[in-house]
Amino acid sequence: MASKRRRITVGVAVTATVAVLLGVGIGTANAGTRKPWWERWNPKPRPVASASATPSPSVTTAAPTASPRPSAPASAAPSPSRPATAPSPTPSKTTSAGTWAPPPANAGFDYQIGGAYAPPSGVTVVSRDSEVSPAAGIYNICYINAFQAQPGAESWWKSNHPDLLLRDKNGELVVDEDWDELMLDFSTPAKRTALTTIVGGWIDRCAAKGFKAIEPDNLDSYTRSNGLLTQAQAVEYAASLSAYAHGKGLAVGQKNLAELSTAAAKKAGFDFAVAEECAVWNECGAYTATYGNNVIVIEYTQSGFTKACTGFGGKLSVVLRDVDVTAPGSRTYVFKGC
Repeated sequence: MASKRRRITVGVAVTATVAVLLGVGIGTANAGTRKPWWERWNPKPRPVASASATPSPSVTTAAPTASPRPSAPASAAPSPSRPATAPSPTPSKTTSAGTWAPPPANAGFDYQIGGAYAPPSGVTVVSRDSEVSPAAGIYNICYINAFQAQPGAESWWKSNHPDLLLRDKNGELVVDEDWDELMLDFSTPAKRTALTTIVGGWIDRCAAKGFKAIEPDNLDSYTRSNGLLTQAQAVEYAASLSAYAHGKGLAVGQKNLAELSTAAAKKAGFDFAVAEECAVWNECGAYTATYGNNVIVIEYTQSGFTKACTGFGGKLSVVLRDVDVTAPGSRTYVFKGC
């Protein structure tokens, strides 16, 4: 369903801190047919395929140097480490490393990855981009782009981790043509370990800020890899990220990919699902089959929202948002809960 899926483009205020985080893959969600927000104002050429590079001998977790815009960042020194019925209580899970719990089911939810603002009345769960602070007094989910490189971060990846960028049989970099993003290579255990080390730094920031869960995006990137990556490899990589996040006391959400089996979802370590337009594509039942009522539904059309509320409004967290997930004050801002 990936080719049909709307994927959100985030528009957020640019500061030096935001530029740092955006550069390595934190700070934007995925876009549908729209270009990344910075390209709308500062067009740049598509990433150019380069020759195969020698694998990096070590993992560099540093963020690119802060700049006014996240374009071709350089390597830098490491940074310090609805109004509705009451939500159903959700038991927490414990390990020797940490304790975590998924978002409460059937809670008022808002998708704020395009900009943080005071949660509307009745909202008790919110998903925000990782460079902003969590909302006080409610459950916060931290968005990160874990399976593809952010536009503007190409130079950082090429300089520090060329071996972690997916290449075709000719050694050329593979670009996700739909979203203009370089694809990360998680095809081997060593590469998955290296990527987990890098993304683990972003997860650390989420935990330090007080988020309660992460939303790692582009789980379905393998479907756009021209057969170079597999679902099994994506699940193994997700399992590595989940283990790390659980160790930090964070729950982990499956983002889209309704075709993922319950067995695979359990292997990946997911605790809940974030499903975009599952009502439109008749996929909501696939998620509830695995997660029960621990499913967050985001619809971008009134028809999809109406369908979701009719079928699942008394059980799941369902929200209608504008496709650019803007903040109040924007002429395109839309927010509605069942």
